[in-house]
Amino acid sequence: MITKVPVLDLKDNIAVSGKSGQRETYTPLQSVFSSSSDPIEIANNLKLNGAKELYIADLDLIDSNGHNLHQVKMVNNILPVIFDGGVKDFESYTFFLDYAYKVIVATETLESLDELQRIFEAFPKERIVLSIDIKDNKLYSKHLDISLDKLKKILRYLDPAEIILLDISSVGTNKGFNKELLKEFEEFKDKLIIAGGINKDSLVELEKEGIKKVLIGTSLHNGEIAIL
Repeated sequence: MITKVPVLDLKDNIAVSGKSGQRETYTPLQSVFSSSSDPIEIANNLKLNGAKELYIADLDLIDSNGHNLHQVKMVNNILPVIFDGGVKDFESYTFFLDYAYKVIVATETLESLDELQRIFEAFPKERIVLSIDIKDNKLYSKHLDISLDKLKKILRYLDPAEIILLDISSVGTNKGFNKELLKEFEEFKDKLIIAGGINKDSLVELEKEGIKKVLIGTSLHNGEIAIL
């Protein structure tokens, strides 16, 4: 059975929701798991409903506009957190390890491939999650200018334990996963965590494709999909 990892985006100390990565338009999250947007309360109720781990993106940190690390650390005491705080380099990755069970290294914020290699050389793969961020079917990155083919060569060399395939354009749309993107990275599917636009129908299709784990935000918080 496919593992469903709940998603929480944090901004100004609360959980928020929005579409397609347009962070300036995000609003307080309305979730069937809580009467408020308090991430601690939501995490407790997610655990009661069967969640085994939780993905958190600190949007303030990613945009270099403050942070929500206190909330992240508290949630990590409730459920193991897979954390995206906008890792730029070896030092920031190391720092975030004190706050979460696993730390994401995302193409959006990573400063160089050399820093990525340093991280993989120094830490166990079980605590590193590589996120391939895609927007409008192109690699999304503030610093890297590489093709998907070159990126795939790097993946073969580093051999990550888990790779998030995040279609930012589909986030919050509930329109289904990006099939072309999955086909592009098919050789890594035993490691892939699919994210962006996941709905009920997606789960059936992805399970047939052999995908073992997905990130779910909108469809989970609105009650369309259950954790178990």
